[in-house]
Amino acid sequence: MNIAITFRHLEVSEPVKTYASDKVAKLQKFLRQPIRAKITLSLENKQQRCEAELNAGSSHFVASEAGDDMYASIDRVIDKLERQINHEHGANIARKRGAESAGAFAAANSESGDLSEDPST
Repeated sequence: MNIAITFRHLEVSEPVKTYASDKVAKLQKFLRQPIRAKITLSLENKQQRCEAELNAGSSHFVASEAGDDMYASIDRVIDKLERQINHEHGANIARKRGAESAGAFAAANSESGDLSEDPST
C-alpha cells in the first residue's frame, strides 16, 4: 500500500496527515490489489479541499470535495470512493451473473447436436 499526501497552500499538519492515511488505508479491505493513493489537501478560496486518486490493479477511482472543515472533506471523499468501489464490485458481479451457466450451455449444445458424439454407436 502506497499513500502519498500532498499539502498545497497549507501548513503540513501531522494529525490531518495521519487521519487521511488511516481513512484511505481502510479502503484496502474492499479491494484485492494493493492500493496506490494520491491525496491532495489544499486551501482554495477559503475552502478546504481534499482530492483523492486511488489505483488498485486496473481499477481507478477519483473523488474531490471542498468544505469549511478539512476532516469533513476527507470523510466525504472517502465515502465517495467507497461508493465507487462498491458500484464497480456490483457491476462485476452482475456481469458474471448475466452469463450463461456451464450446464445451460452444455444442454443447449447437446440439443442442437453440436457436441461431437461417437459415430460408431
